[in-house]
Amino acid sequence: MSGADSRRPAQVEHVVQQREAGSKGAFFIADAAGEDVATMTYSRANASLITIDHTDVASSLAGQGVGRTLLDALVGWARRSNTKVMPLCPYAASQFKKDASIRDVLM
Repeated sequence: MSGADSRRPAQVEHVVQQREAGSKGAFFIADAAGEDVATMTYSRANASLITIDHTDVASSLAGQGVGRTLLDALVGWARRSNTKVMPLCPYAASQFKKDASIRDVLM
């Protein structure tokens, strides 16, 4: 018997990228054609503060933890860049409420 659980779907590695232009930015995952299939958008209030506006994940990626993958990438970036976060997006706000280990980046 192998150590893999045959009841769970295989997890696919998703590459999270970041883009920022002016006061708007996003962490995103693109498909093979370069189209965004998951995004977490933010607005920059100032040089050291962002507001998470919205999270959108394609239905084909539902249940794979993609929203959390985007949030983890954003939190890592916020820590490295000394950026504070205000989560207005309901999904992001719920994750911060559930997980104390990421609250250090909150405003």
